[in-house]
Amino acid sequence: MTASAAFFDLDKTIIAKSSTLAFSKPFQAGGLISRRAVLRSAYAQFVYLVGGADHDQMEKLRQFMSQLCTGWDVTTVNEIVAETLHHVVDPIVYDEAVALIEEHRAAGRDIVIVSASGTEVVEPIGEMLGADTVVATRLEVEDGRYTGEIATYVYAEQKAVEIRELAERRGYDLAQSYAYSDSVTDVPMLEAVGHAFAVNPDKELRRIAGERGWPVLVFMRPVALRSRLRVRPTLAAVAVGGAVAVGGVVWAGARRRGPAI
Repeated sequence: MTASAAFFDLDKTIIAKSSTLAFSKPFQAGGLISRRAVLRSAYAQFVYLVGGADHDQMEKLRQFMSQLCTGWDVTTVNEIVAETLHHVVDPIVYDEAVALIEEHRAAGRDIVIVSASGTEVVEPIGEMLGADTVVATRLEVEDGRYTGEIATYVYAEQKAVEIRELAERRGYDLAQSYAYSDSVTDVPMLEAVGHAFAVNPDKELRRIAGERGWPVLVFMRPVALRSRLRVRPTLAAVAVGGAVAVGGVVWAGARRRGPAI
């Protein structure tokens, strides 16, 4: 069989918030940021959720996070994310997204998370969800601390570049692959595959999806993964090294146009 993959944006596609901003309180508790910065993060989260992730908002978020993390100790950040991951992320994962991930896995496709958030946050989330790999923004580090500069910003067209390079390395047939995102900034990623889906799309992506015949999915139910495992204990066998996959599908009327399993 020709290898294929399902590429998922993270924020507002798999989880209901910005993954990076979601850790603002744990970062404060760990001594990395001030209470004022937490409040700024909360406001940025609100604007991101309400206004969508257009280019202007993403640029403001990039600048804010670059300034915020300058000088942070890398080891401390990794420890805080590891210690608080389930508390922060577990309750905001979309039930429908996890079920969709499980469908693709059952069909033999690799699961790839592609995110503009940093690898320090995205990689542990990917492991928790059982992703085969993640493609995420990489920050520059000197002497064990972040410089505030970005080595590779996995955003907009760069997402498509990274997907194509990964497909070449792993032998994915992109024409047989799938991609999911909520934002118009991810149109290049959606165009890179044969099966594109708009998930909770912003206004502009909804318009483009309508023009191109891309199905629109509505994910509405953030649910704690561990509670789902208690409800569906037979799925516990798929949890390996923190990777959690849960069954059940809610497709908001688009089920028949979903993955061809």
